[in-house]
Amino acid sequence: MRWAARRLDLRIEPGERVLLLGASGSGKSTLLPALAGVLGGDDEGEHEGALRVDGREPASARGRVGLVQQDPDAQAVLARVGDDVAFGCENLGVPRDEIWPRVRQALDLVGLDVPLDRSTSALSGGQKQRLALAGALAMRPGLLLLDEPTANLDPAGVAEVRDAVGRVLNRTGATLVVVEHRVDVWLPIVDRIVVLGAGDDEPAVIADGPPAEVLGARGPQLAERGVWVPGIPPRHPAHPASAPGETLVTGRALEVARVRGRAVAGPLDVEVRAGEVLGIVGPNGAGKSTLGRTLAGLLPPAAGEVRASAGVAGDAGAAPIRWTSRQLLTRIGTVLQSPEHQLLATTVRRELEVGPRALGLPEAEIAARVGELLERLRLSALAEANPHTLSGGEKRRLTVAAMLATRPRVMVLDEPTFGQDARTWAELVAIIAAVRDGAGDAPGVGIVAITHDADVLEALHARSLSLAEPGR
Repeated sequence: MRWAARRLDLRIEPGERVLLLGASGSGKSTLLPALAGVLGGDDEGEHEGALRVDGREPASARGRVGLVQQDPDAQAVLARVGDDVAFGCENLGVPRDEIWPRVRQALDLVGLDVPLDRSTSALSGGQKQRLALAGALAMRPGLLLLDEPTANLDPAGVAEVRDAVGRVLNRTGATLVVVEHRVDVWLPIVDRIVVLGAGDDEPAVIADGPPAEVLGARGPQLAERGVWVPGIPPRHPAHPASAPGETLVTGRALEVARVRGRAVAGPLDVEVRAGEVLGIVGPNGAGKSTLGRTLAGLLPPAAGEVRASAGVAGDAGAAPIRWTSRQLLTRIGTVLQSPEHQLLATTVRRELEVGPRALGLPEAEIAARVGELLERLRLSALAEANPHTLSGGEKRRLTVAAMLATRPRVMVLDEPTFGQDARTWAELVAIIAAVRDGAGDAPGVGIVAITHDADVLEALHARSLSLAEPGR
């Protein structure tokens, strides 16, 4: 049995604003649904000790708690934006004439400026994140639980959402528990930091107190454990080993669309070159993820074309959208924004074996590749765990590892550093840099990184392609 958090003694007083920190896998994202009463029963895991919200079992206090989870896709329950935000209020029995003013106010607070009848499936990842937060705020909970609420937001959206949460707390006096690896974002509104231990040999809580006290007195020690501490940046890899090489994938007069007939970006000319990272940046809704999936051969261009070089395409033909899934495996690998969309197997080890087995590799080669990736991405202790039980950061490392297992010539990474602590962030960036540069007989790989993490683009010395918000 894998315990995400154990021997935890913690009391949070009404009105406190707590930033919950800890290394990836320390149990932060398990504690929040436990507090919300939605972690699952005995058939889904084990628990010991006592947990109370307002003196009651959390399942009995659900109307008092609003939860925003790591994966916004997991929280969109209705087809239209307005209905989705209203869903929680309707379940709480809020009078109908009060619900829709709450819906509009919540959407305004989080900066989601779309029609109420917009399809939730047509939203970008960042917009879905705002939608999930709006749904929680509309319920006006006494306890607000936020798990990486700004992870997929553009820099302006990060400040906008943080400030919106602060205004709600000031107006309602609600209690806040927020999980966020980037500490500096939430320092203006939190009054307490709790740091969870990550191993059986550590205390369940390794630091607890006012932010200045925790970060000032314990900053260097916490940074060594993987906590993001302002002023202590993680290490960066060396510059690229050589200048960019041949062009591997090209987009010409390219327009891309999430929904057929509604282009969200373009026309664009794009080149992905060997030995280089192309960073795709821009505000939420600008079409970054859609562009990435189109370059990866997962979506057809709305206009223009995507072509792979002869060295990448081989006998598969120049258009990636026409390739089979097996042909894509060694040519263009993709890590989607939501890790859950890519998990196929019942254990971490088997997940890493899926691609190599599809390629028909010998068992010895599969074992060697999988063993190396488990070690490099700190997943060895989780090899027999179900992928769906991992933390968000662990799932991200798993999906990156699964793509690396097939050794593609081009990699498209959507938010590759999502959910990482400072230590795993540095290790993951170093792996990406090594793959970019190649080694021995292995040529450099062309990498597309779709991210709001400016630090990762700086660390990888990326060339940036900036997309504008539609209509601007």
